[in-house]
Amino acid sequence: MAQQENTKHNSSKHNKKHGTTPHGPTLRRTLRREAPSTVGLLVDKEDFAAMRRYRTFPFDDHTAYLHQVEGLLKALAAQGMHTTIALFDPEDYAEFCAESGLDADTGASRSRFTAEIAAAGATVAYSGQRLTDVIPLLVSRAVRQATWEYATLLLADLGACADCGQDIGRAAFDRASHLLMRLLETAGPGAHHLVCSTPTENDQLLAVLHTHRDTTGPARLDTSEGAEFATVLAVAIALESPGGVVLRTSAPDSPDRVHGWRLAHGTLAPLTAGEVFNAYCTDAETGEPVSPESGVEYSAGFDIGADPAERHH
Repeated sequence: MAQQENTKHNSSKHNKKHGTTPHGPTLRRTLRREAPSTVGLLVDKEDFAAMRRYRTFPFDDHTAYLHQVEGLLKALAAQGMHTTIALFDPEDYAEFCAESGLDADTGASRSRFTAEIAAAGATVAYSGQRLTDVIPLLVSRAVRQATWEYATLLLADLGACADCGQDIGRAAFDRASHLLMRLLETAGPGAHHLVCSTPTENDQLLAVLHTHRDTTGPARLDTSEGAEFATVLAVAIALESPGGVVLRTSAPDSPDRVHGWRLAHGTLAPLTAGEVFNAYCTDAETGEPVSPESGVEYSAGFDIGADPAERHH
């Protein structure tokens, strides 16, 4: 026992002298738990098939791949690690490798790309939820981000007004933000679900916003969702395209109310109750009628009291 104590004492002096501790592995495990992890996910079979052309990609079955990913996520969560899931797009990956001069057929390149998309792309924090619940949320966030980026580029490319020199995109965004705030202020208390849609030359832009307002105080909304909504609305304003906004309000002990507006001359013009009903009860893709929901009131849009819009040419 005496020899053991002396050995431990000498070992302790040696460790202190060389700047180490006898608990190095434990400390490294602690640091590992505090180092965030990111998992790039191939959500559909087409993306998975595209990655199979790389020799170093180790999977040959998408279902088995998803099962392995879910097992990895659960293992990381069990270790107390913060993990985010990012959408892995094979086309973006190939482009990234070509621009960066990387060999796409290596695990290191896949890892580097995953880190890049986690920093700038759509992600979902993993907290133990099922992967089948994560995938729709991840795809939805990726679509939202792509929509916002496309709408932002559209506004940036419009340049300055030939008459007044004002930046058209910035002016449209300011106008859209004003309309959104007036709409939320006028809508009153309740849980509000807003949808803004407008066609462009290449796509149909769609933005969704969820807010809640108590009987007192302003509406509470997610800042990023608000910016995305205002950007899509700004595109409709700047391009003078036939945009529209639908508001659905839920409140305790009352039926849901649906209101609608069309964009006209830089402001939101209320739709009639019949127009709201037709818009809400028509399939957007087929044009076929859809049965109205029970317990929902389809009402005319209301005047939001917005200031007159300035015109730019």
